[in-house]
Amino acid sequence: MEKIIRWGIIGCGNVTEIKSGPPYQNTNGFELVAVMRRNAKKAEDYAKRHNVTKFYTNADDLILDNKVDAVYIATPPDTHKYYALKVAEAGKPCCVEKPMAPCYKDSLSIYNAFKNKNIPLFIAYYRRSLPRFLKVKEWLENNEIGKIRHIRWFLSKTPSDIDLSNTYNWRTDASIAPGGYFDDLASHGLDLFAFLLGNIKDASGYATNQQNLYTAKDAITASWIHENGITGEGSWNFGSYTREDNVEIIGSSGKIVFSVFSEEDIKLCTEKEEVKLFIEHPKHVQEYHVKNIQKHLFNQKEHPSLGKSGLHCSWVMDKILGNL
Repeated sequence: MEKIIRWGIIGCGNVTEIKSGPPYQNTNGFELVAVMRRNAKKAEDYAKRHNVTKFYTNADDLILDNKVDAVYIATPPDTHKYYALKVAEAGKPCCVEKPMAPCYKDSLSIYNAFKNKNIPLFIAYYRRSLPRFLKVKEWLENNEIGKIRHIRWFLSKTPSDIDLSNTYNWRTDASIAPGGYFDDLASHGLDLFAFLLGNIKDASGYATNQQNLYTAKDAITASWIHENGITGEGSWNFGSYTREDNVEIIGSSGKIVFSVFSEEDIKLCTEKEEVKLFIEHPKHVQEYHVKNIQKHLFNQKEHPSLGKSGLHCSWVMDKILGNL
């Protein structure tokens, strides 16, 4: 790799405004040189506001640009495979937004394309790099709650105005996200649990549509077992009366409590003490994720969220949704 790795973004929408786009500009050794969006005015506006030299309306032009060394795909999941295979064919490192693809089969195609060419593939499960969750991992590795027995997660939210108005939303379109908000949100937690507790050996679940507001599923419940014997359970309901996000990791001598999405205290509870820590997320929440991409590409440290782990999460989600 060159000393400066020049990035292009396919799909410069909302997620790239603050969460993910700026880190590709601000990280040492990286430069954001091109963006692509099908709407020319929006692509040009993004480029001007973020001081990006080039903008495209055709992804092929960005991918094949010899001044673009690596590509970040930030489009809805149904196009991840389409663009990722083109990036692999071009022989360039790639970061794909999560979830990796709408189904395990498509995720496997992406994974194999990069593996067969020995090209780095990253998946934007950035929680694996955030200090808040690294502290949880440290507590677990230090045996602060003894032998880990079980993990459980309950996530609920009220239907949004968009849901109630029947306004189109790709996040609840079954052709793009079969599990609806489960695909978009639960994937973060399930991937994080694999990071904290080890890969999942088997999983099953029930998925239904209780509200009939959109085509995707809106209520999912699941159980699973990790390869090391730790059991797990989860329930995700997107038609509840309130928002709730609570994870408990239960051990033989205590438990750890935290939220996947809310910026709240992480709690370590044992018979001896209760510790509460507030660890703030960075302004650009993918900052550490992108910095870890830099370390990986410059052979300093392996990234925690690679194609292999993203593929595993896709497999778990399809198992829960009954697609495998």
